[in-house]
Amino acid sequence: MGRPVVHFEIVGQDQQRLTDYYSRLFGWDVDADNPMNYGIVPREGNTAEDGTGIGGGIAAGPSDYPGHVTFYVGVPDVEAALARAEELGGRRTMGPEQVSDEIEIGMFADPEGHQVGVVRV
Repeated sequence: MGRPVVHFEIVGQDQQRLTDYYSRLFGWDVDADNPMNYGIVPREGNTAEDGTGIGGGIAAGPSDYPGHVTFYVGVPDVEAALARAEELGGRRTMGPEQVSDEIEIGMFADPEGHQVGVVRV
């Protein structure tokens, strides 16, 4: 298997509405009690009984941003992954960004414009 999908993200204008919607729709427990107010959807407690699934997040974007739904792939080097995405016909849209001491992310648009994230693992 290649690099695994390790995180999903739902970003829009009304974080609380999105949190309520997805919590009710899928039974997710969402915790936004952190300095960034990022709604963490932990893998633990939100997975199928067989242990499958990944964690994710729900957040608000800037007021002029329509939002996105995407997934993040774990990579050893965010800059290298973004550069490779560009070489293959994608377009870098963000990063690398150090969002905390432990987390570095980036995003790119694939050749059809779909947002995909990469996160250092």
